[in-house]
Amino acid sequence: MPQSHIITAVDIGTDSIKTLVVKKNNGDSDLEVLDIIFTSSLGMRKGVVVNPDKVSKNLQNSIAEIREPLRQSFNGIYTNIGGNHLFVTSSHGLVSVSRADQKISREDINRVIQAAEVVNLPLNNEILETFPKEFIIDGQKGIKEPLGMRGLRLEVEILALCVFSPYLKNLTQAILDSNLQINDVIFSPLAAAQAVLTPQQKEVGVALIDIGAGATSLAVFEEGNLIHTAVFPLGSINITNDIAIGLRTEIDIAERIKKEFGSCLLQKNNKKEKIKIPQLKEPLVFSKKMLAEIIEARIEEILDLVNKDLKKISRQGLLPAGIVLTGGGAKLPKIVELTKKELKLPVRIGIPKGISGIEEDPTLATVCGLALRGAESDDDGHFSDIGKGAVKEVIGRIKKILKTFIP
Repeated sequence: MPQSHIITAVDIGTDSIKTLVVKKNNGDSDLEVLDIIFTSSLGMRKGVVVNPDKVSKNLQNSIAEIREPLRQSFNGIYTNIGGNHLFVTSSHGLVSVSRADQKISREDINRVIQAAEVVNLPLNNEILETFPKEFIIDGQKGIKEPLGMRGLRLEVEILALCVFSPYLKNLTQAILDSNLQINDVIFSPLAAAQAVLTPQQKEVGVALIDIGAGATSLAVFEEGNLIHTAVFPLGSINITNDIAIGLRTEIDIAERIKKEFGSCLLQKNNKKEKIKIPQLKEPLVFSKKMLAEIIEARIEEILDLVNKDLKKISRQGLLPAGIVLTGGGAKLPKIVELTKKELKLPVRIGIPKGISGIEEDPTLATVCGLALRGAESDDDGHFSDIGKGAVKEVIGRIKKILKTFIP
């Protein structure tokens, strides 16, 4: 089995590390799962690496556990980065077409994007990835693919995804210290979008909301492009903490209560129903109504932040393909109904596609998206659906990151 056809994706989250190994079979549109494992995640806070040593040890354990049954060596991984330090900014680039026959080449496209990437950023920030929104040829706007067209002046409008450099360095250090190589680093909601959104949804307008353990991410697409993204420092851990405080119980018990009895909305016939949880000293007794009110309040707060962000870009209630929910928070009962009520849009749970043998679980969206992104990068000259960066450019960017961070 050729090494190039084995793809390893590692979703490093606040609560857990998910490692997925897939095989890309020639002539088969879907990837095949070889193994997937979950290990605990230490050294993370709100989606970012705060202790590289702890994350490195967890990564080593995860990779060792998955290597043993496969008896397969693999070093390069596709991984994710998250956290509310990431942000997007718009930029404009302009170049003269270089060829005498005025035919726009790939070199011209690369040059104009590079010109747009010259952006004044806050200290300790850098561009992680760029997303061309439109090209302009001699004043003609709205061009998606200018290659081969003729003109004298080429312009581009891009969306630049920017990252806080020390957090990227922490992630890179943790992976390199685990004796692993980095094939690509992808923003978590963009990876999830790769696995759960269709081209049609991205074309008409859709928002992905990834409710992770430590943070909630938003990615909005329109006309096939990413048009906005944001990260809010609230996630399902906050719900667990609210339950622990509201019911005066331990965090472990609160997490169990959330998973076994939690709901975002209370059904009328359950208002007076009581739940009894055995504890060391005396049983914990509470009503389903109280539990639902605790969860509903926190989810409403998260959705309110999303709604305000959609309002900033004039998309509040105006996304025809609606909302797609992923992440652990998407598994809460009645979250679809509550999201419809708060955002006034159609809502569905995002289930990963394109990988055979994978569980239909919204918490796997990011790791599946990483694997799918890896499969695209494995095709020489193939362009990614998200970001549309050439493989050569992606590899070059990663090498640049590594040179910067290795002493």
